[in-house]
Amino acid sequence: MTRPDRSTDMRTVLQADRRANARYPKSRVILRWLRAAQTWRARKGLLGRAGHILVGGSYKVVTEWVMGVELPASTEIGAGLRLRHGVGIVVNPATRIGRGVMIRQHVTLGNRLSASDCPIIEDDVEIGVGAVIIGAVRIGRGARIGPNAVVVKDVPPGAVVYSPTSVHRSASG
Repeated sequence: MTRPDRSTDMRTVLQADRRANARYPKSRVILRWLRAAQTWRARKGLLGRAGHILVGGSYKVVTEWVMGVELPASTEIGAGLRLRHGVGIVVNPATRIGRGVMIRQHVTLGNRLSASDCPIIEDDVEIGVGAVIIGAVRIGRGARIGPNAVVVKDVPPGAVVYSPTSVHRSASG
């Protein structure tokens, strides 16, 4: 099996990110810069290191310190990530994020016991405002994590997780 051309892969990822954030110019800027930092980070040699210091460093300073979006270039992130109102987002670098995931403002994806026990977010997951997902948990494909939910256990594919303070009413009453 031949290895796919990296530049073609990155073009596909950039197109998916751009489409997923069509109405969110700030998100498009953040993700384009993130992908550039990831590209430079992956390059070997002196030029790669210099490019990563310049691009990755400026990305980190502006997005984290100014914009309040902590989405490290070392994080494994699938194509088509959707950022909504990108502010207050904190993602541990060891977190893995699938394709077509939506992350809203004030979301935390992080570790619980060690630096590497972080969530795995599968494809097409939506994460609501203020949600916290911590520890070595797997969020199944197509799951929905509601606003202010705190997740510390695996979530099956297609499941919906509500905040502990949500009031639910059944269809009958």
